[in-house]
Amino acid sequence: MSLHPMHPAAWVLDQLRTDGWHISDLLAFTRASTLVKASRLGQDDVVLKAGFGSNHVLAELELTERTAAYGFYWYAQMTSAERALTREDFRHETELTAAAGGADHVVPLLEQGSSERFEWYTMPHCDGGNFRAFMASSKDTGEGLNILADVAEGLESLHQRGIVHRDVYQENILIDQGRGLITDLGAARRLTIPRGPEHRGPEVHWPPEYLTGYHEATPAADVFSLGVLVYRYLCADIPRLNGHTHFIPDPLRTLVAAALSDRATDRPSMNELHDALRTTAAAIQR
Repeated sequence: MSLHPMHPAAWVLDQLRTDGWHISDLLAFTRASTLVKASRLGQDDVVLKAGFGSNHVLAELELTERTAAYGFYWYAQMTSAERALTREDFRHETELTAAAGGADHVVPLLEQGSSERFEWYTMPHCDGGNFRAFMASSKDTGEGLNILADVAEGLESLHQRGIVHRDVYQENILIDQGRGLITDLGAARRLTIPRGPEHRGPEVHWPPEYLTGYHEATPAADVFSLGVLVYRYLCADIPRLNGHTHFIPDPLRTLVAAALSDRATDRPSMNELHDALRTTAAAIQR
């Protein structure tokens, strides 16, 4: 594929081509990373994630090009220290993704490497897109609940390895051959090591404890976020004080309500939420 030379992703795609990658599609270009569908000569396509996004672009351009580039796209100018920190964050993400290797329902890391300016790693290409697209197109509630049960299983696998995801929402759930997989450990942390700022939020899918203790979030945070997603899927709305819980069949309704508790200690375990999702899916599909 080819991009306009002023497209903010053009520079990183050029670097990948120099390293021997054939780029077939640009999947996403965010502030911190680039996702492409790519392959080596004679090999199948994989998804490559590079730790380089729009916030890095200006520093890579010649001084004479920066004014025009800034007028063409909006960029953030990062200091050298900030760029070094984002590179370290991406290395951390790669390390945790590798540590999750073999976990059920977690997208695995296949290969990792680096260029002069950024690191990258590859993952299998999932043919079913993400859960946001599924929510918009599928009418099979049982299938959707089974996908969410897969995600609960994947999160439980991460928790058993001492990792909490901290950013469970629609785009971070991929579907492959009808099964759900959790991806993107960019916000994840090891339970033994505080990581990130103390204060984050608010976001719809984030639990209230992120306001005061994001850096020490526990598996209960992932339970809350998955509870939000189950609610949104079944009720076609975000959780509200006087919401639409009658759309959620029991016993799942009780578990989702508990998962959305403001108190982390009042939430069910991920395994309990998984069992309720799987049981409800089976009942719907009878």
